[in-house]
Amino acid sequence: MRWHELAFLHRPVRAASVRALLPPGLELDTFDGSAWLGTVPFRMSGVRARLAPRLPGHSAFPEINLRTYVTAEGRPGVWFFSLDVTRRLVVAAARTLFHLPYHRARMAVQTQDGWVHYASERATRGTPAGFRGRYRGVGASFHAAPGSLEAWLVERYCLYAADRRARLFRCDVHHAPWTLQRAECELERDTLADALGLPTSGGEPLAHFSRDIEVLAWSLEPVGGTAR
Repeated sequence: MRWHELAFLHRPVRAASVRALLPPGLELDTFDGSAWLGTVPFRMSGVRARLAPRLPGHSAFPEINLRTYVTAEGRPGVWFFSLDVTRRLVVAAARTLFHLPYHRARMAVQTQDGWVHYASERATRGTPAGFRGRYRGVGASFHAAPGSLEAWLVERYCLYAADRRARLFRCDVHHAPWTLQRAECELERDTLADALGLPTSGGEPLAHFSRDIEVLAWSLEPVGGTAR
């Protein structure tokens, strides 16, 4: 698959608030004592299983996710609190095959004059959750320096998931190091964290932009003895 026009919108959050929402077996990762929440809107294309054809209407779509950062067995990775897409089939497949908390949403994405205009409103029942705003990359492109906050936030090569019995799994991903830019963003609404009762520091997020990247993902594997 290929990911396009990503914004990484990060805010620090009190570690205890996030830690309480993680499953057993995962350790919250922090940077200088702070946990971080990331809101990441983007578009996907070319989504398919290896050696399988692309499914018409289901290989390209927008996605927005809310995530934090964790470790298990010494492997730093990503934990998703929510992932919103437009396709019912994608929601069903991801929940079944990857145990990820996908939701169906009404979404619109448009690029105009260098800005990505992005709107999402969750369509499933429950606490309303949505995002509306625009963002763009500014300045020179760069790769995050080792040991920097930017590298800690984005250079992670696995995700974690848990099934209904709280069995923990890891999914490895592979891609080139992120090519980033600083980002400008103008947000009208971002309530994905509010829907979980997670308070953030407020104010403007730490914002980065990436034009696109090619990504490979593997099947889930159990973590330790949690899936036996």
